Formats: sequence, C-alpha cells, structure tokens
Amino acid sequence: MIILLLAAVFAAWGAFTAKRRGGRKLDMAQYAAGFGILGALIGLVITIVLSRTLG
Repeated sequence: MIILLLAAVFAAWGAFTAKRRGGRKLDMAQYAAGFGILGALIGLVITIVLSRTLG
C-alpha cells in the first residue's frame, strides 16, 4: 500500500514539475513515469524496512 501511495504522489509531483517548466503532455507523462518509478522504489525500501523491523 505504501508503494502505490508514494508512486502516485511522486507521479503527480513529476507531472506538476514538467508543467511548471513549460512541458507538453508527453513531457508531463515522461516526468510522471520517472518520478512514479522513483516513488515506487522508495516505497519498496520503506516497506521492506518496516516488515523486517516490525515482524
């Protein structure tokens, strides 16, 4: 659940960043995909750390 949440938040952040820099729709999609992957990886690490720590 943490993975999906962070992926969505980072994807929205990426799209907003591209739009702020004057990017077109494909630029926004590329930024959203890149930031979303980064968010998913961070969420994966957090999930693994929490599962090893708590259980």
